[in-house]
Amino acid sequence: MASKASSHANEDRRGHRGATVDIPFLVLVLLLLAVGLTMLYSASYAQSEYDTGYEISTRYLQKQAVCAAIGLAAMWAFSRIPAQVWYHAAWPLYGVSILLLLSVLLIGEEVNGAKRWINIAGIQFQPSEVAKFTMILIFARLTRRFGPDARKFRYGVLGFGLALMGILLPLALEKHLSAIMLMGMVAVVMMFVAGTHPKWLLAGAGAAVVFVVIYVSFMGYAGDRITAWLHPDADPGDTGYQILQSLYAIGSGGVFGLGLGKSKQKYLYLPFQYNDYIFAIICEELGLFGAVLIMVLFSVTILRGYWIALRSSDRFSTVLAAGLVTLIAVQTVLNLGVVTNLLPSTGIALPFFSYGGTALAVNLGEMGIVLSISRQRDEIKKQEDIL
Repeated sequence: MASKASSHANEDRRGHRGATVDIPFLVLVLLLLAVGLTMLYSASYAQSEYDTGYEISTRYLQKQAVCAAIGLAAMWAFSRIPAQVWYHAAWPLYGVSILLLLSVLLIGEEVNGAKRWINIAGIQFQPSEVAKFTMILIFARLTRRFGPDARKFRYGVLGFGLALMGILLPLALEKHLSAIMLMGMVAVVMMFVAGTHPKWLLAGAGAAVVFVVIYVSFMGYAGDRITAWLHPDADPGDTGYQILQSLYAIGSGGVFGLGLGKSKQKYLYLPFQYNDYIFAIICEELGLFGAVLIMVLFSVTILRGYWIALRSSDRFSTVLAAGLVTLIAVQTVLNLGVVTNLLPSTGIALPFFSYGGTALAVNLGEMGIVLSISRQRDEIKKQEDIL
C-alpha cells in the first residue's frame, strides 16, 4: 500500500508539472479583477478626495492595487502547488486560523464599530478571511478521511460540526454574524457534496435559523438591520438611509446607466459606496445592461470553477475546489441581495470588486488553488489510499 501511495504521489507530481492551468478560468478571474478595480476607482474617487482634503483621488485604488499585486503573486504561486500539499497543511493552518481569530479579541483594532482587524506593520489584516479558507480546507480533508461514512451522524454531522464550531465560536465572540452566516452556508454545501444525509442538513438549517433569531434578539444592531430591511422608509434619516440611497442609485441607472464615472450617489450620499454597496454604483453608472453583464461574468466564472471541481483527479481536490468556488458564489449572491434589499444587510462584500485588501488577496490566492487543481482535470479519477 505504501508503494502504491508513493506511485500515486509521483504520478501527481509528474502530471502537475506537465499540465497547464485552465485558461478560460484564468481569463475569467483576471477579467473580474480588471473590471473590479475599474469600478472601485470610479466608486471611490469622490470619497478619496474628501478623505485627503481633495488632494488624492486614488487613495483606495492604490491600496487595493497593492493587495491585487500580492494576490496575483499568491495566485501564481498557489497554481503551482499540488493539492496534496494543502491536504497535509490542513490541520496546522486550521490551528493557526483559530489562534488569529482569538488574538483579535486581545489585540484587535476596532473599525466602524467592529473589532475584527489586526494591525501588522501598519497593514490591517482580517483573520476571518483566512478562517474561511481554512474551514473549506479542513472540510475537504475530512471528506476524504470519512469517505462513505459521511452519511453517518457520527461523521457527517458531529465530525464536520465540531470542526466548524472551532472557527464559529471565536467569530461569535467577535460578534461577526456575517462571517458566521457565510461559513455556515458554505459548510452546508460542502457537507452535501461530502455525502451527509439531507435530513441532517435540514435539521442543521433549522437550528441555524433558531440561532440567528436568538442572536438578533440579543444584538441590537442586528435587530436594527432587520427593521431597516423590512421598513427602510420608516427611518429614512438613520437606519433606513443606506438602503434607500442604494435603491435610488439602482433606480436612477435605468437600462444603460448614467455612464462610467458619472454616478451621483457616490458623492457621499451612499455610505460605503466603494465597499459593500459598490454594486449600486455599478447599476447607476452602467445601468441594467452593465449590471447583468457583470452578473453573467460571475456566473460563468463560478460554473467554470465547478466544472474544474467535477473533473479533478481525486475526492479531496473535488471538494476543495467546489468549496472555494462556493465561497465566491455565496458571497456574490448575498451581496447582490443586500444591495437590492432582497436580504437584510449582512456586511458581506462583493468579491473582486469591493474595497478590502485582505479579502482580495485571499480570493486571488484561492483561485490559484482552483487553477492548480485544474492541472489535473484530464487525469482519470483513482481510488485513493487514506494517508
